[in-house]
Formats: sequence, structure tokens, C-alpha cells
Amino acid sequence: MKDLTQGPIPKQIVAIAVPIAAGMVFQTLYYLVDLYFVAGLGDTAIAGVGLAGNVSMVIIALTQMLGVGTVALVSHAAGRKDRPEANLIFNQSVLISAILGVTTLVAGYGLTGVYVRSLAADGAAAAAGASYLYWYLPGLALQFALVAMGSALRGTGIVKPTMVVQVLSVVLNTILAPVLIAGWGTHHSLGPAGAGLATTLSVAFGVIYLWVYFHRLEHFVALDSKQWSIHLPTWKRILNIGAPAGGEMLMIFVVIAAAYWAIRGFGPATQAGFGVGSRLMQAIFLPAMAIAFAAAPVAGQNFGAGHLDRVRETFRSAAWMNCAVMLVLTALCLWRADALVRLFTNDAAVVAVGSTYLQIVSWNFVAAGLAFTASSMFQAIGNSWPSLISSGTRLVTYVAPALWLGSHGNFELTYLWWMSVGGVTLQAIVALVLLAQQFHQRLPRRPQVAAT
Repeated sequence: MKDLTQGPIPKQIVAIAVPIAAGMVFQTLYYLVDLYFVAGLGDTAIAGVGLAGNVSMVIIALTQMLGVGTVALVSHAAGRKDRPEANLIFNQSVLISAILGVTTLVAGYGLTGVYVRSLAADGAAAAAGASYLYWYLPGLALQFALVAMGSALRGTGIVKPTMVVQVLSVVLNTILAPVLIAGWGTHHSLGPAGAGLATTLSVAFGVIYLWVYFHRLEHFVALDSKQWSIHLPTWKRILNIGAPAGGEMLMIFVVIAAAYWAIRGFGPATQAGFGVGSRLMQAIFLPAMAIAFAAAPVAGQNFGAGHLDRVRETFRSAAWMNCAVMLVLTALCLWRADALVRLFTNDAAVVAVGSTYLQIVSWNFVAAGLAFTASSMFQAIGNSWPSLISSGTRLVTYVAPALWLGSHGNFELTYLWWMSVGGVTLQAIVALVLLAQQFHQRLPRRPQVAAT
């Protein structure tokens, strides 16, 4: 365990954020590597894999539900130096991950066809999306085990093993993707199905690696089959903190799905451009998300230890770091959004849609960074419901108008992108107001002692 209740907070955030960012970069490369090779199959394949890949947001929502609750409670226990409590939380998290993994497989194979047919621009795109998802689903199911183990380590302030796993997994995926997607060396191309299979095999390797690490090297929290019977009070504590965070990620799935549905009449090239642009935006957000993720265990351990002033300082440090990073990324997108999109396709129609999307939504990057930071602080103090409330505002500011526009069919694409800017900005404002209220309630300031 790494003690985060002492020492300079900015330095601690950076020390944790750097390996988290590296790991997240490599994790995102799963999608970007697949996207690169799938792009060689044409616009239809890009559109199909893009809308099918959006299902990963549902899984991320569920893994967030599990991971956020695990990080918060393990970090609180670590702050109190309560190893038995940390072990109980971790092993119950592993049990929940197994149940959610099986549920993902059953629901995924049952609903894939309906999902892709309802959003795809045409039958070919739907077929490509279904082919990808069928082979990607086992990898999505295994993500739960990966998150349960990685979150327990992050709660104790240890992040390097997870980073190593992500790096090695992406290297494996990078090797497998051209072989399975394009048929390099085998002369047998699996197309979109190969992209899903490459990712599944890579995630499976990561799970095995972390499992071995826990058995051989981890000491503060450990796998213990005796604690794998259902303990409902612990489940309730994990889910009470994690469920709202999962709801936030589910909101992202709903927002993206609404956009795909609204633009379905514009054809596969438009859906492909939006798919590339939205994937790039997720990659661009990684530095800010890493800072926010790093702030959660720092603030969590200090909250558990009763160092309330350090919790406030953690928020201030993470907020200004994120604002600085997002300003730089905004400038990058305004300057060379087209060059970023051209890394994956040279199709003029796809590039036009993707670059315009990135240029417009870059105006909400700073607001998004502040929303990420506020969300991490809600998690750290053990109440993430306000974060879900702030995310829920996007149902009114974006999803409902997007569905209305899509039902009428005659609108400018830029309307959707500017609506996103307004929605994220309002979300950030609401999140910061609610965070101030939570700080007032949960972090009471000690009364000043008058000088004599």
C-alpha cells in the first residue's frame, strides 16, 4: 500500500496520473488499432464497428459501477490502515465481476442483432457491427475481472501493475489485429470479426497476468475464495457509491446512441465520420481522465483518515491541472482536427464530418475536465449521486433535442455538435455547484481558535 495521507498533493496526483494515463492510452489503442485496420475495409465497416463499439460504453458503465465503489471503499480502508476491511471489499468486488461477466455474455448475444439493426445506416453496416460484437463480447465480459483487480490496487495507491498489463495487452492486440482483420501472413481475413477476436484475446491475457500478480506479489489485498460468498451489506456499500458513476457512463452511451440514430439518414459516411471523431475525442480526454482518476484515491485516503483540508486541496490541484491540459487539447483540435481524422481515413466525406465534429466539441473540453474532476471528488467522499444528477441534465439538453431532430430528418449536423457543447457546459456548472454543497456538508471546517 502507498500512503497518500502525507506529502505534497500535486506531486502525488502526478505520480499516480502518469502511469494511469499511460495505461489508458494503451487501453484506447485497442480501439484505435482496430479502427485503423477496419478503415481499410471501407466506410460501411467503419460505421458498423463504430456503432457496435458504442456497446462498450454500457460495459464501461457497469465496470465504473464496480470500480468506483471498489476504489472509494478500499481507499477509505487503506487510509484507516484497515486491511481486513479492504480484503472483504476486494473479494466481494471479484465476485460481483464474475456475475456481471456472465450476464454480459447472455444479454449481449441475445440483443446484438436488435441493437445494430436499429441504429445502422444500412444492412451492410449492421452485418459488420454484429460480426464485430459477437467476437468482442467475451473480451467485454472479462473487463469486469480486470477492473475489479485494477481498482483494488488503485485504492491502495498502486497503479503500475495495471499499467504494465494494459501496455502488454495492447502490444498483443497490435500484433493480432492485422493478422486477424486483414489476414497478414495467413491470407485469411476475418474482417470486423477479427477486430473483436483480437481484443478479446488481449483482454484475456491481461486478466491472467493480474491474477498471477495478486497470487505472487500483492500483500495488502489478496484473493481469498473463502470471501466469495455473497455479502449483501458490502454489495450495498459498493453499489451505493458505484451505481451513480455507472449511470454517468451509461448516459454517455445514450448520448452517442441518440447521435447515431439522429444521423442515420445521412448515410454510412456520416456515421463513419462521427464514429472516428467520437473515438478520437475519447482518446483526447485521456490525460484529463487520468488526473481525475488519480485524484480519487488521494482524496479518498485522506477522507478516510480525516484529513479534510487535504481533500479540498486535492480538488483544487486536480481542477487547475485539468483546465491547463484541456486548454492545450482544445487548441490542438481547433488547429489540426482534420490531420487527426486523416490518421484513420482519407475519405473526404468522412474527414469533413469527423474534423468538423472535433473542432466544435473542443469548445467543451475545459468544462468536461472540470466535470471529470468533480465526479472523482464525489466518488472519493463516498457520494456519487450528485454526479449522476449533473450528467442527467444532458437528457434534456442533448438527447431529447437530438431525437426530435432525427425524427424530422432535415437539419444541419452542426446543430448536434453545438448542442453537445451547451449540454456539457451546463453539466459542469451543475456538478461544481453540487460539489460545493457536498464539501460544506461532509468536510466541515474546524473553527478558528482566537489568538490570546
